[in-house]
Amino acid sequence: MFRKILDKIKERKANIGIIGLGYVGLPLAIEFAKAGFSVTGFDVDRKKVACIKKKKSYIKYIPDRLVVGVVPTSDFEQLKKMDCIIICVPTPLGKRREPDLSYVINAAEAIARHLKAGQLIVLESTTYPGTTDEEIKPRLEKSGLKVGADFFLAFSPEREDPGNKKHSTSTMPKVVGGCTKKCLKVAQALYDSIVVKTVPVSSTKVAEAAKLLENIYRAVNIALVNELKILFDKMDIDIWEVIAAAKTKPFGFQAFYPGPGLGGHCIPIDPFYLTWKARQYGFATKFIELAGEINTNMPYFVVEKVISALNKVGKPIKGSKVLILGLAYKKDIDDMRESPSLKLIGLLEHNGAKVSYNDPYIRKYKLPGSKKHKNSIAINKKSLQSTDLVLLATDHSIYDYDFITKHARLIVDTRNAFKNSAKINRKIHKA
Repeated sequence: MFRKILDKIKERKANIGIIGLGYVGLPLAIEFAKAGFSVTGFDVDRKKVACIKKKKSYIKYIPDRLVVGVVPTSDFEQLKKMDCIIICVPTPLGKRREPDLSYVINAAEAIARHLKAGQLIVLESTTYPGTTDEEIKPRLEKSGLKVGADFFLAFSPEREDPGNKKHSTSTMPKVVGGCTKKCLKVAQALYDSIVVKTVPVSSTKVAEAAKLLENIYRAVNIALVNELKILFDKMDIDIWEVIAAAKTKPFGFQAFYPGPGLGGHCIPIDPFYLTWKARQYGFATKFIELAGEINTNMPYFVVEKVISALNKVGKPIKGSKVLILGLAYKKDIDDMRESPSLKLIGLLEHNGAKVSYNDPYIRKYKLPGSKKHKNSIAINKKSLQSTDLVLLATDHSIYDYDFITKHARLIVDTRNAFKNSAKINRKIHKA
């Protein structure tokens, strides 16, 4: 079985199945197709499947021409035809910040129903150390097949960065950990066929922990500069100028930047997977908890700056028209998962503001707990002048910041996008 699957991968004859055609799964499927493999994408979202069947990409930064080699389906019985199956499903948090592994477990159980000898199964979804061994392996071995002998199981964390033009799926090194040495060799061979470099580690737990460390590192450092932003604001010091000065040091410092809060599927969520797991060992992850608290509170700080800016021109927040620029959690993409803009809208409306938004990548979105939608409005002279305050939450490159500066009455900038005008224009406030 071991030699057979290795030969299939080497000769590009292995059928690749990707479960989950989201921001991780779809780019991965595209890379395998580009490398000459037969690729089937599995997803329970029939709208995504229908879109890809029409050779259309539903992700803005992925052009239609790239999805041509991916065969999408919602028929999970087709898993039995796959040689290698990669799980790329969401791992959200529950209401009490506990890991929600339901998507991963559902995928594992679907695979188990169709598992055959010789298959390679890889989990890419970010999770706590032990998930592959404790949750995936037992479910697959219920079939009677044994890991490392009859089938192969590994964990290789995704490192997808939506919209990143410098690094793509194929150019980023891939960490790989297997349940056994043979599992590692098979998984490494698979990823060697599409990425610039694989990084083998001793176990699936190490690979799972490595991914969490990457994201916790960012979360803690972003929390640090967010906290300093609040302090330096009180001291009348520009945090952005401080960071620009500090990063001239050629060693021992890496620049992180403040913002209105954390967004995306990784940084606001993944650290708490380790926090939850740590409790089983009687250990409190104080840095992670504190970083989460600081980052979660940033939208409240931004709203305070909005209220303060309006007060300075004699306007109360109640009844004021506020235009939020950017609904996506980061610039130049259409992904609004965990976006701080959504929290900002809720807080501003709770304080009585009349909120509208513009995002060139998100034309409309559904209001939480409602069937109603909010639509993106156009940015023009009329819309800017009829708005009491413009709140820049996401610094899309497409925005004409000089035009906005010229026509907006009042601006609160959370991303330092108006840095060229802020020092000489009193209507621009940093937050």
